[in-house]
Amino acid sequence: MPASPPPLASTEWLAARLTDPAVRVLDASWYLPAQGRDARGEYLAAHIPRAAFFDLDAASDPGSALPHMLPSDGHFAAIAGALGIGDDTTVVVYDGSGVNLSAPRAWWMFRAYGHDAVTLLDGGLMKWKAEGRPLEADDAIVTPRRFTARLDQSRVRSMEQMRALEPVAQVVDARAAERFEGRAPEPRAGVRSGHIPGSRNVPFTSLVQPDGTVLDRASLARHLREAGVDPTRPVVATCGSGVTACAVLHALSILGHDDTALYDGAWTEWGASDLPLELGPAGTAE
Repeated sequence: MPASPPPLASTEWLAARLTDPAVRVLDASWYLPAQGRDARGEYLAAHIPRAAFFDLDAASDPGSALPHMLPSDGHFAAIAGALGIGDDTTVVVYDGSGVNLSAPRAWWMFRAYGHDAVTLLDGGLMKWKAEGRPLEADDAIVTPRRFTARLDQSRVRSMEQMRALEPVAQVVDARAAERFEGRAPEPRAGVRSGHIPGSRNVPFTSLVQPDGTVLDRASLARHLREAGVDPTRPVVATCGSGVTACAVLHALSILGHDDTALYDGAWTEWGASDLPLELGPAGTAE
């Protein structure tokens, strides 16, 4: 296993390693249906040279009725190996959203399955394009590799575990404030509006600057503190379907705090149940 890179990689860092066979770049773009964007189509039109397409839906549990549930070890190993990733590969992930919508999820998944040699391209495809760096079209040519995947169960929480969380743990929801507070309907049918009681709200879009780069460490720490999050305590992140929550986990990793986990079922599961919920801003429930 190669040495673990820092959570963020600059465009300069990646540009210097584009031809390195030990580095595999992944376009991990994914979009909500309402956004009307075709992630794979955009990848085929223009992507970073040698980047392969990481299909988040294909890398999810095909047997679950919930979206984006983690697949079996063998399923994820097959996906990663088919993308040319081996146990000795350094993985660089990015997306085309400009706000790190889905790339942190791919970053987190590799770490969750035991592959710490993964980093996120700071600024993603938007910054890469803005700098006039090279692009390619069509599918990248990859040679399949053998990849070992072993899910670290400590990084994941089920609904039953969420109901039994110790008081020391904090739940941080990465959805937009309007959805968190129940002022906007959920995009999935049959899912109530609101949030898990006691949750804090850190919208994933608030973690990046206008150019798509992640806030600096001091700004991240201040932003989390102002949202009522104590990074020194355990954090379980959630969102709509377990995708954007990973931006919170990535931000905490930048700050050196990895006592974190993801609620895999996320609000799609909780909101469709009869479990308690809260409405309004964080901390306002009686």
